[in-house]
Amino acid sequence: MELPHDSAVEPPEMRWDGWGDPDRATELPRAVRALLPLMLGRVRRPAPAPAIDDVEVAESRLTAEDVDALRGIVGTEHVRTDAVTRLRRAGGRSTPDLLRRRAGRQTAPDAVVRPASHDQVAAVLRIAADRNLAVVPFGGGTSVVGGVDPDAGVHRAVIALDLARISGLVRFDGISSEAVLLAGTRAPEAERLLAEQGFELGHYPQSFRYATIGGFAAARSSGQNSAGYGRFDAMVTGIRMATPTGDLELGRAPGSAAGPDLVRLLLGSEGAFGVITEVRVRVHRTPAERIVESWTFPDFASGAAALRSVVQGGGGPTVIRLSDEAETGVSLAQIGRIGKVLAKGASAVTVFEGEDAHHRRARTAALMSEAGGTSSGQGAAEDWARTRFDGPYLRDALLDAGVFCETLETATTWSNLLTLRAAVTAALKDGFADAGARSFVMSHVSHVYPTGASLYFTVLAGIKGDPLGVWDGVKHRVSDAIMAAGGTITHHHAIGRDHAPWLAEEIGETGIRILRAVKRELDPKGVMNPGVLIPAESDHG
Repeated sequence: MELPHDSAVEPPEMRWDGWGDPDRATELPRAVRALLPLMLGRVRRPAPAPAIDDVEVAESRLTAEDVDALRGIVGTEHVRTDAVTRLRRAGGRSTPDLLRRRAGRQTAPDAVVRPASHDQVAAVLRIAADRNLAVVPFGGGTSVVGGVDPDAGVHRAVIALDLARISGLVRFDGISSEAVLLAGTRAPEAERLLAEQGFELGHYPQSFRYATIGGFAAARSSGQNSAGYGRFDAMVTGIRMATPTGDLELGRAPGSAAGPDLVRLLLGSEGAFGVITEVRVRVHRTPAERIVESWTFPDFASGAAALRSVVQGGGGPTVIRLSDEAETGVSLAQIGRIGKVLAKGASAVTVFEGEDAHHRRARTAALMSEAGGTSSGQGAAEDWARTRFDGPYLRDALLDAGVFCETLETATTWSNLLTLRAAVTAALKDGFADAGARSFVMSHVSHVYPTGASLYFTVLAGIKGDPLGVWDGVKHRVSDAIMAAGGTITHHHAIGRDHAPWLAEEIGETGIRILRAVKRELDPKGVMNPGVLIPAESDHG
């Protein structure tokens, strides 16, 4: 079976008030509409977001001299201060982002600047530092943790540095199985360019259609094929970055003992230190064969035990995912199998790629069966493969129907997985209950390691009051619960602004001092993405 890559088509510009291609917007499936009142009670449909042309935006705070200086670097047509262009670069795609866009007045960057090269990026950063302008690097705009909010911090204005023009394949080395890609290259375009050489990167997060190579590196992304090919940071062998105080080119050899690994320091830096302009990655030949198989388990616990057995045994699937009982039921409702929605049990999807796919499938099947699983054929796996990038469209439909829908993720060891899942589920349900809202919580394991796994949660809630105010309280409560239960504050969504208050608890005050020291050296005036990753030093005393 061939999985959909969408790599041959450049996606249209993303909706400013929702996810992805406006033509892909979907209605709620009939069975889901029937279930919602039973799960959440009746909710009121909100007013639609205003048309982008009708939104009020404050005038740009840039002076004519600022604009002239920026245009002198990137060209007149690539510095835009009109409201529509600024609004389209005014943040990411979290549920709070989309709810805020239902207001008639919005915060936006003061300009959108589109450089075409590393040298132009470096020059823009120098001008920003000289002129007291904050810079927010902007790739696909898919952040769900406040990573690309137009935050000026203490600076007099903020520009969105749109990297779309810095796109393409710089170098391909088939002998070494490496490629150098420019940071603004969208994932589908990267796969198209590599496919011409008979290779692929194989990194497919849900944001695949819009996310960029630089964004993957800056956020330490983890794609759906991580069981086979690893996280994106494991694929990176080198990086080029422009900072306000100088350039970095790192990653001379496949392995090195030349001091601490600075490539790893920059991965996950989210534009707080500088702008990643090139990424060197390991690639592999395009798999000749793909096999999918679906599984059912009596419950989530037995399914998790099966996944652990498979990953610790080695040589398993390229993709392996486990949905809990609640998510399994809702997934069945989405495809119209309403009669099975209330059936108990968890479900799993496996995908095998490469010449030895049949051998690895047989080995995995034996382990899954031994752990209590039952093969359910290819159907559910094919359904998942066909729609695996479409989840956010369903979220848009839920928000339009008045149902709050948001996601969060974490990870922990296998021995702590069920404890962490119970703690997060309880924090979500209790938080909404205390706010007078009914909720429904689903979860799945999306990424596995020999020592542990990630947990990805989706929560639906029927909020009758202010959804942003309610979610703020619930988010703080569940983040505290994650840390108290031994999880990481984020597995692949990154820190952004939303998770920054919990970073010190995860890496310690000494770790924060290290990050602050790096920022002071590379960005002494603090113009790079203020508030992301680590709060401004003045906020920490």
